[in-house]
Amino acid sequence: MTLLEEHKVENLYEGVRGLAVKILNRVERTDAYLEKLLDNEMRNSELSGQDKALLYEIVHGVIRWMGRLDWVLNGFYKGQFSKAIPNLKNGLRVALYQIMFLDRIPDHAIVNEAVEFVKKLQGQKPADLTNAILRNIIRSKNAIRYPDPEEDLIGYLCAYYSHPSWMVKRYLDRFGREATEKLLTANNEKPYLTLKINALKTNPEEFKQLLNSVNLKFIQGKYLQEFFQLQNLTNITAWDYYNQGFFNVQDESAGLACRLLDAQPGMRVLDLCAAPGGKSTYIAGLIHDEGEIIALDRYESRLNIMRKNMERLGIKSVKTIEVNALEFEDSKFDRVLADVPCLGSGTLSKKPDIKWKKDVFDLRKINELQYELLVKASKLVKNGGVVVYSTCSIEPEENFELVKKFLNDHPEFKLQNASEYFTKEIVDENGCIQTLPHVHHMDGAFAAKLVKEE
Repeated sequence: MTLLEEHKVENLYEGVRGLAVKILNRVERTDAYLEKLLDNEMRNSELSGQDKALLYEIVHGVIRWMGRLDWVLNGFYKGQFSKAIPNLKNGLRVALYQIMFLDRIPDHAIVNEAVEFVKKLQGQKPADLTNAILRNIIRSKNAIRYPDPEEDLIGYLCAYYSHPSWMVKRYLDRFGREATEKLLTANNEKPYLTLKINALKTNPEEFKQLLNSVNLKFIQGKYLQEFFQLQNLTNITAWDYYNQGFFNVQDESAGLACRLLDAQPGMRVLDLCAAPGGKSTYIAGLIHDEGEIIALDRYESRLNIMRKNMERLGIKSVKTIEVNALEFEDSKFDRVLADVPCLGSGTLSKKPDIKWKKDVFDLRKINELQYELLVKASKLVKNGGVVVYSTCSIEPEENFELVKKFLNDHPEFKLQNASEYFTKEIVDENGCIQTLPHVHHMDGAFAAKLVKEE
């Protein structure tokens, strides 16, 4: 494709809704993750701040509610909706999301815009189809029916709460219907923005005053005082105090594993899978930047972002190394954090595309890597030292089941009960940290403290 042809294609996807369809087409067609595609589009487009916010809202909203949108569209589309041309399919999803979930724009205006967009890209016939489908849905908006939960509970939960059936089945077996509905609801909530203060530059009391001075409403962390959950979404990185390194954006659940590590000033600490670096920065604050934190990642681009962040925060104790963690060799560390790649099922409110990108087979595949990384961590820690294994997942196979297998294979390690550090509210029956979005109002996360015998 020549540059001129590329430019013409780009122009077809003009405006917020056009860009939304373009991003949704790519999410479906490639392995690329939503956040990356959105970031690229925001950086390269000339949208106003308001339009950028709307683009974010529409793209996240369509992916979050895709199960419900597709259920409705299937009922009004002649043939199989899933087989429709991508531009038509995502054009309809974008329009229906606005009709069902947003009230800023009148329905008729949404329909007209969708029809014009499809006509421009696909021609008159698909445009007429778009018009007929959307007008039919609007006419019967209040009479849309979902599967009957008494006859098909899984079908109902999948369609109404927009989750894949493999997840719904697992959660029903594990939590029962009532708690499953609460979990699915929590996963569909718009995410809160949580800030973690940089202990090298400020303290919780001073930071509260700073937030109050700019009228930012917040709830202080329930389990960790350095975290502040904002009640109103805002472009926080434009605030002077962000540039001065007073805080980072990080969920409270991510801090729990760092606290469990119990690193002390002067220690050598290894962060095995470090990027984007939130946990390294928290540990640096906990040890007052006194000691050495070695942060590993396979990709130089991710480490560059991490280094810039360390500079902004004024952190000196973190040293980054580009390497595959499984091939890393070094003398032994006092503490090792193995915050391993995982399915991410605890973070669906922030990353709704995970629901549709991952399945049970991914779980099995990633399990092998997680176990290899934990074994690697165990070889890099001193006798008497500590390994903390953590994920942002709520799946048992990635969490306690894996830790149990490790302990059976490595009798020189003992599991230390997390309730020695934390309230029992966030400690499960095995003595590990496990947070759940619908119970603790934060991301789902797991952490286990493993102590190596001296």
